[in-house]
Amino acid sequence: MEQVIEKLVQWLQQKVKESGTNGAIVGVSGGIDSAVVTHLIKRAFPNDSVGLIMPTKSNPKDREDALKVIESCGIKHFTVELTETHNTLFSEIESQLKETGDWNEEKSKLGDANTRARLRMTTLYAVANNFGYLVVGTDNAAEWHTGYFTKYGDGGVDLVPLVHFTKGEVRELAKALGVPDEVINKAPSAGLWEGQTDENEMGTTYNMIDRYLKGEEIPEKDQKIIDRLHAVSEHKRNLAAAPPKF
Repeated sequence: MEQVIEKLVQWLQQKVKESGTNGAIVGVSGGIDSAVVTHLIKRAFPNDSVGLIMPTKSNPKDREDALKVIESCGIKHFTVELTETHNTLFSEIESQLKETGDWNEEKSKLGDANTRARLRMTTLYAVANNFGYLVVGTDNAAEWHTGYFTKYGDGGVDLVPLVHFTKGEVRELAKALGVPDEVINKAPSAGLWEGQTDENEMGTTYNMIDRYLKGEEIPEKDQKIIDRLHAVSEHKRNLAAAPPKF
């Protein structure tokens, strides 16, 4: 695993060199994927890396875990509180749509959550511009295949070093890098709303997705869920669609 880590570090260094930038930044959520990326960019750029904590109506425990990750690798960090910003923006959207009778309460939960992710993306790029850094994403192979990320939110990044690693492999990377045990063992969650977990929202487990990606047999029910998630999220993995030249 140390050899894999070294190759990832070298790849990050090469991509930053090619781009003419100075280093790398990542949003630190308190979850295992962002913890691994935080450790990786600190290794790749000891003096030119930043971890950004961006609470947005977040569980206080997530901030505690994010700080443990930062302490475990010693990366420079900042905290930008986005709750008030989100409230201002989303309440104005709600107000305007309610005035015309177009507000959809049923869809507002997801709209609220995606807006949080996109505010974090905007914040990351604002800080990245300040330092001349690239924004490094945290999506793993399971999330990428199923589209379990917000388009132009946590999917709006420059580099995706974990995109070929299953959730289980990310866990092994985390152990080798020295990520705190409580972060490694916590239930995966995007922190989009209270009590939200990735697996409950997807309808299958990371273990099943990992097995699927490795070409192993899984129950038909889980295979259908994964195939459907992959199909409907194809647009997320591509640049904006354009018609042919007429």
